[in-house]
Amino acid sequence: MQTGKRGKRALFLVSLLAPLLIGGSAAWFGYRALMTPGPPLPQPVRFFVQNGSPLDAIARHLHTEGLLNQVWVFRLWARWSGMDRHIKPGEYLFPKALSPLELLTRLSQGQLVRRTVTIPEGFNLAQIAQLLEQRGFGAAESFVCLNADPEFLADWRLPANSLEGYLYPATYQFSVRAPAREILGRMIARFYAAWEPALERRAAELGLSLHEVVTLASIIEKETGQAAERPLIAAVIHNRLNRGIRLQCDPTVIYGIKNFDGNLTRRHLQTPTPYNTYVIRGLPPGPIASPGLAALRAALYPANTDYLYFVARGDGTHHFSVSLAEHNRAVRRFQRRRS
Repeated sequence: MQTGKRGKRALFLVSLLAPLLIGGSAAWFGYRALMTPGPPLPQPVRFFVQNGSPLDAIARHLHTEGLLNQVWVFRLWARWSGMDRHIKPGEYLFPKALSPLELLTRLSQGQLVRRTVTIPEGFNLAQIAQLLEQRGFGAAESFVCLNADPEFLADWRLPANSLEGYLYPATYQFSVRAPAREILGRMIARFYAAWEPALERRAAELGLSLHEVVTLASIIEKETGQAAERPLIAAVIHNRLNRGIRLQCDPTVIYGIKNFDGNLTRRHLQTPTPYNTYVIRGLPPGPIASPGLAALRAALYPANTDYLYFVARGDGTHHFSVSLAEHNRAVRRFQRRRS
């Protein structure tokens, strides 16, 4: 009789503990699967998450790429923890095998690959858009079209409602899935950071608006790549503006020509456009490129000189003149040297 009671108790304990043991074993197995890295990778794997991709598709893609063995544990933990709602679209780089938990953590934290792009001084909007497309940040048109987006322009309080001149030349890092608004917005923010209060005060002293300074600086940037010449070029522009002399700057003419083929002709110089400074007086209506900080400073601090003319020597530098007669002699001299 006693033995029967003991047997019943033992059976009861087994029935009570069995689910716990089974559940504990399953939990341990699941934990091990969640924490165990996949097989070694022969090489780093670039992995893309498309915007709006469902969790099941992401898990299958990870498995196909050899990054994930236990698809079920990845999906189960993602849904149970809520991490599936935070997976960020974009480009990822996985240099080694990771556990399902590590994969989920990186995807939910958005540890994206960031590509570097350097915007050179003197590039205009079209050139910057093409460069961004070449570096894989999206179609050039997606950047150019923001120049006609009144909401985007208003958000950044851009003078004359144009991006031209305000995309600051510097080195940036972006995700390849970063939207065009974010990319160009970062460049505009860098411009405003460079436009420090001291520069703004100096512009006020000269009676120049921000837009006029950027326009001046963009011409300086396109006219010379020599640091020592920037204040001299600036002096020529200021002197001609003050005397009411047309600027006659080739880069402004070129900017106003659609589909310019690289050959500037006399006809181009005689064709009226808003940017043809051989025809119009004063500054063109806006910048022709993105100037760097040195060009902005040169526009505000021109050299103290009476120069009114300059001509290219053919070696990257320029000859500067005060009088037209001296300038014509220099033109003949350096043109003969190049011929």
